[in-house]
Amino acid sequence: MIKRLVLTGAGLTLALALLAPSAGSVPDTTVLSLHASSTGSLRFNVKRLAAHHGLVKLVMRNPSSSGLDHGIAIEGRGVDKDGRTVAPGSTSTVSARLKPGRYTFYCPVPGHRAAGMKGTLVVS
Repeated sequence: MIKRLVLTGAGLTLALALLAPSAGSVPDTTVLSLHASSTGSLRFNVKRLAAHHGLVKLVMRNPSSSGLDHGIAIEGRGVDKDGRTVAPGSTSTVSARLKPGRYTFYCPVPGHRAAGMKGTLVVS
């Protein structure tokens, strides 16, 4: 015997809402976390990051003990995006749709990149 499920009105709307991806979800997003030095050195905790192509989001935590404002930025292959500069104890983020290749992530505060606060982001 075959049983059929019939949904109408609110039941159909609820079923479709549960099956459909949410409006804010992006299945091809890679989120990478890093942090600035907690001792005030002009460096990140990593020199190299890797991600799959698509939307890439870098989340940089600026430790309370850093004593300096910092931010996070991505540059390369036609991309040049800066996140907000944030005080110690805060977080800066930057997102960009990236194609395969090499990019530079860095702190956009004047002088920080030149002092070595940068790294390589490899996108495959």
